[in-house]
Amino acid sequence: MQTAVAAHLPVADLPSQRQLVDLEDGDQISLELSTPPGWQAEHPTVLILHGLCGSHEGANLVRLAAKIVAQGGRAVRMNMRGCGSGKGLARQLYHSGRSEDIFAALQALHAETPQSPLTLVGFSLGGNQVLKLAGELGGSAAQYLARVIAICAPVDLHGCAAMLARPENRFYNRHFVRQLHADVLERHHFFPDLSKLDLPDKLTVYDFDDIYTAPQSGFASADDYYTQTSAASFVPDITLPCHILFADDDPFIDASAFDGLRLASNVEVYHTTHGGHLGFLGTPWRPGGFRWMDTQVMRWLGLSEDFFTQSDRGGAAAIG
Repeated sequence: MQTAVAAHLPVADLPSQRQLVDLEDGDQISLELSTPPGWQAEHPTVLILHGLCGSHEGANLVRLAAKIVAQGGRAVRMNMRGCGSGKGLARQLYHSGRSEDIFAALQALHAETPQSPLTLVGFSLGGNQVLKLAGELGGSAAQYLARVIAICAPVDLHGCAAMLARPENRFYNRHFVRQLHADVLERHHFFPDLSKLDLPDKLTVYDFDDIYTAPQSGFASADDYYTQTSAASFVPDITLPCHILFADDDPFIDASAFDGLRLASNVEVYHTTHGGHLGFLGTPWRPGGFRWMDTQVMRWLGLSEDFFTQSDRGGAAAIG
């Protein structure tokens, strides 16, 4: 219920300005920048990434970006390759390990406003990417970043694929496979010279990654892809303040991925009993309000926020 209700509550649009970033292989990605009046180059910037089959138009990104702008921060919603306002600009696929694309966006933003403290926030697959990048950068991360935040990140991609293949998760599996198939058709529409590929009708996400994502992205197999790009092995190398949020009842993300591991004190792994996948809906009139996840992220960002906004009050009836 947390997963479904949170995903279907409406959210207002947020004006933004598109900025393209050139990648080393000739592709481009699109950033959507929302800048509040009076923003100065030393004020904070938050770069936000979506999840699988998402874009800058995703409700979580729009809602969080609007709250950041309301508190005087610049919000930058990044579209992964071929997503959102970057459709048709990337010949290559996005995938869980494309941390180099985030780094290109970071470098572009840093070059323009090097005084602006910059935070990375990643939802779901985007969370895996930001953790991977922070670990890869290691001690040099502070040159670009103030902190990194990951929400419901599939840091163990093998475990995530196995959970999606469970019978009780067939709805989520079908949803993602349909969306991924649509992405394939769109990619081949923009780049008709790509080799034709007929995908079987009934696939799991693992099957799709084994048949399409892995070979198209230079991996030997889905297992090779998952092993190389799962962020769990990169997190011990993170030197920045890092906040990772899991819900123990997330239907397809293994929230126990870091259990038993001794991580550095700068890395906080936060668990909630309930929250689903990117839900984390709270109770109006209690600390955190209806959109508890947003409140927690805003706290980590160091941006003050009214816990009980009018939108939170309006949403109370949806939960009861």
